Amino acid sequence: MMRSFAPALLMVAALALPGCNQKEIAALQQQNSDLTKSRDQLQLEKSALAAEKNRSEEDLRGSLLSKNNQVNQLNSTLGTTEQDLAGKNARIAELQRVLDEKDAATKALRQRVGDALLGFNAQDLQVNVKNGKVYVSLSEQLLFKSGSTKVDPKGQDALIKLANALRDNKDVNVLVEGHTDNVPIKGVVNGAKDNWDLSVLRATEITRLLTSAGMDPAQVTPSGRGQNLPVAANDTPANKALNRRTDIILTPKLDELFSILNPN
Repeated sequence: MMRSFAPALLMVAALALPGCNQKEIAALQQQNSDLTKSRDQLQLEKSALAAEKNRSEEDLRGSLLSKNNQVNQLNSTLGTTEQDLAGKNARIAELQRVLDEKDAATKALRQRVGDALLGFNAQDLQVNVKNGKVYVSLSEQLLFKSGSTKVDPKGQDALIKLANALRDNKDVNVLVEGHTDNVPIKGVVNGAKDNWDLSVLRATEITRLLTSAGMDPAQVTPSGRGQNLPVAANDTPANKALNRRTDIILTPKLDELFSILNPN
């Protein structure tokens, strides 16, 4: 209240001073007006600054709250991601363990079969590992006479030794796969009307021998590929002889691996 009277008191005091003329009074009045305007402007600026300060503080609080929410959300997402990653790493480690066990089992199987079939001519009987499977490849010369579906005694010996090596191993699936060259059969030979027939009939006969020697019939599947899966071009007698073969494919069962890949 005292400040509001200050310009008026200043003017009264000026009028009371001796020797003050109208010009000086007018100048004092102008100063009073200017000071009043300046005071009012400063008051407006002060109010504006105070309002701006309040808005800035509110905006800052809002921004900090938003950032805190973002940080909390990121922490939550990161925690979930780390849990998922840990779970996937554990699954990968389990898969690798099973694969390593299967690789070791395949190598042991190849060794057992190779040991059981020692003494046979390498051109007639080969044991190899391919794509995680053991391939026992037997030539037509070892197993059959030309066009025949009955296994020769020497071939029977090889198959019985193979069955003895496998019959106690219930974790192996056995596929007997017959193959021929591309020379067509003339007429009907031993019940076979074409190469496909011949390959199937030979595979079935070998399957009978393996199961008669003690292998579980549920483990052994006969199949025939005819001339459709050659290992060499059918352009020379030697290459055609390579294609006339029977592949006995031994596959370790992968039930545990599939259970990990498909947990549901």
